[in-house]
Parts: sequence; structure tokens; C-alpha cells
Amino acid sequence: MKIFFLILLILVVAAPVALWFWRQADHNADQAAMAKLAALQPASPERFDLSLLEGLPEPARRYFRYTIQPGTPLYTVARISMTGKFGMGNRDAPDYMDMQATQMLAMPEGFIWKMSASRGALRVSGSDTEQWTRFWLMGLLPVARMGGDPDHTRSAFGRYVAEAVFWTPAALLPGPGVAWQLVDVNTARVIVRHEGMEQAVDVVVAEDGQPLQVSFDRWSNANAEKVHRLQPFGGYLSEFREFEGFILPTRVEAGNFFATDDYFPFFIGEISNIEFPLSSVTGSSD
Repeated sequence: MKIFFLILLILVVAAPVALWFWRQADHNADQAAMAKLAALQPASPERFDLSLLEGLPEPARRYFRYTIQPGTPLYTVARISMTGKFGMGNRDAPDYMDMQATQMLAMPEGFIWKMSASRGALRVSGSDTEQWTRFWLMGLLPVARMGGDPDHTRSAFGRYVAEAVFWTPAALLPGPGVAWQLVDVNTARVIVRHEGMEQAVDVVVAEDGQPLQVSFDRWSNANAEKVHRLQPFGGYLSEFREFEGFILPTRVEAGNFFATDDYFPFFIGEISNIEFPLSSVTGSSD
């Protein structure tokens, strides 16, 4: 009997310790992913000039003229600090949690979104990348571990191409793997191709070029059948501020089934800061 209780005691002690080490391994992976993406920042980027917009559809030219000031170094990697709300439910019962997060965005290579959220005593934290989704309950229990498959990679690609429209417009200037098309007088479509994947994103702009909304067909299983398929996704952009020569939104509302009766804005972000790591010109550093 004593041996039984000794074994039970060892298990009771060992399980939390093992989970703690597992959680620390996730933290280490998050930091490594952030450093890897930050290192993709161009060291001596070209500066923005209106000549780079030649041949683009008129709404796309408006978009770039608004979001990038002439002479701005064309940094393509951004670190975004945010607070806001993250919905864990659905349209009828959003179950919003207060959220804070840091994101490193390096389109077309990848992203990492490291977050924590709470509602009352409930705590959820973790990270999302093009490789994985890992969430923990109360910092102790793994409640979601997904990724490492083509469906996840394709879904994530759609997300961070669209987010480049928000926060790294320099990454969407025409070049290898990036093309623009006219949709209508106030809408342009950017098409990004990378490592066998392709994502089209529509950008609606105001008369002055301010991007108002972004929409696209996203590969997702956020539906009643839990089956991966293309379905509408998008959001609204507002409250623009200047960050080192870029004019970027500091409020983003986005969700599934955009522009339909089933639209659910599960993400409502308030951006506190955007910086461009390893920027030798502006003085930002990682």
C-alpha cells in the first residue's frame, strides 16, 4: 500500500512538472519563430517612390499612395502589439474574451501570433503560426494542438496575406509572386503566389486611398460541418495612424462568413504599436 501511495505521489508531482516543461518548450518555439521571421527584414530596403506603382490598377495605386509615404524604407516585416477581444463562440453566443497579443508578420514566409485572453477566472494562452496552433487553458492544460498539415498551411497563408494588406503594405508591392487586378472603381485584388499556394484578396479603398475593408475566400473548417472548404472571410479597417512612414489601421474587426448574414467578427483588435524590427534606418531593434 505504501508503494502504491508513493507511486501516486510521484505521478501527482510529475504531471504538473512535465506540463510546465511542455509549456516552456512552446514558449521557446514561439521566441525562435519570432527571431526567424524578424531576421527576414531587408537590411537596406529600397525607399518608396511613386514610380513603383506604374501599371497598377487605379484603386491599388490609391491604396499604396495612402499607406506608404514617399521616401519610406520598404520594410516588409512588422511586429504588431495589440489588445482587444477574441470570440471563442459563434454569432449567437460570441463568448468574447479580453485579449492581448504580439504578432510578427513576414509575408510571404509566415507569421506568429502569440496571445493571452481572459474572461473572469478563465485564462487561455498560446500561439498561432503557419506551422501550428497551440492553446493552453490556465497555462497548464493543452486544449488545442493543430497544424503541420496542408489544410492548416493553406488556411494560415490566406490569413497572413490578408494581414499584409493591414500592416505590411510594402510586402505587396508588385514583384515576383505578387500581382494586382482591377475589380471595380474602388476595389483592387492582390494575388500572392508562394511555394505552390495562391491567395487572392480584395481591398476596398476610399477616394483618398484609405483601405476600408478586406475580403477573400479562405480555406477553413470554421463551419457547422467542420470540413475544410473555401468560404468568405474578411473585415473592416479604421483608426489609421502613422508608423515610421506607413499609415496603418489601429482597429481591425474580422471574422468568418464576411458580408453574409452569418458574419461573426471573432477578432476585434486595437493596435497599440507597430514597429519594424532590425530597422537600422529608423532605429527600431528586435
